[in-house]
Amino acid sequence: MIIAKAILKINSNAVFSYTDIDNINWLEGTTPISKADIQAQFPIVEFDMAMEDLRTKRNKLLQETDHYALSDQTLSDDMRTYRQSLRDITNGLTTVADVEAVAFPNKPS
Repeated sequence: MIIAKAILKINSNAVFSYTDIDNINWLEGTTPISKADIQAQFPIVEFDMAMEDLRTKRNKLLQETDHYALSDQTLSDDMRTYRQSLRDITNGLTTVADVEAVAFPNKPS
């Protein structure tokens, strides 16, 4: 999957099939992309995938507390801080290691 994502990061219109990095079939007139150029995208794609996973987890936690933020509810300061911390959790992350080191805040009771 990382190969496909790397290729599409370079050329979002690329049409291809592959079994591995050494066996890519370029289809429908797609200009071939060098192996080195594809591999150069791997760290970026890995970061994007890590951020996607982080956002999915974060969004699930936010969704679990959405009912506290309805107009007929009074949102406690602790819950407001928790939800803001979740929304801010992706700020300043630049590497996969940063993403992996994220500690989610504890949900207030």
